Amino acid sequence: MKLIWEAMLEKKALDPVILDVRSVSGVTDFFLICSGNTPVQVKAIADNIDDKHEEAGLVCPLKEGYAEGRWVLMDFGNMVVHVMHQTERDFYALEKLWHDAKMMRDLDELK
Repeated sequence: MKLIWEAMLEKKALDPVILDVRSVSGVTDFFLICSGNTPVQVKAIADNIDDKHEEAGLVCPLKEGYAEGRWVLMDFGNMVVHVMHQTERDFYALEKLWHDAKMMRDLDELK
């Protein structure tokens, strides 16, 4: 998770958050959500996450929505990363949709 978090921040991701969905979802443990102001920035954030994983010898098993650059979903099994254009993030409001999940704005809150 730290690798993904740092990769998002390196590309100036906007308002990154972690949702601990373990108590409300049987599909995954965490959502990492961030946004970018343009499709180019959304893709750059997703690319950086991929690049950092490749450097560490890891692979992202599933990536959806990259071509459009509006909402890239990256599924790592126990974590699902949502890199969203700010317009989509405002509209879909995942943080409100998953309001029962614990929301954290820093990795230190996981400890």
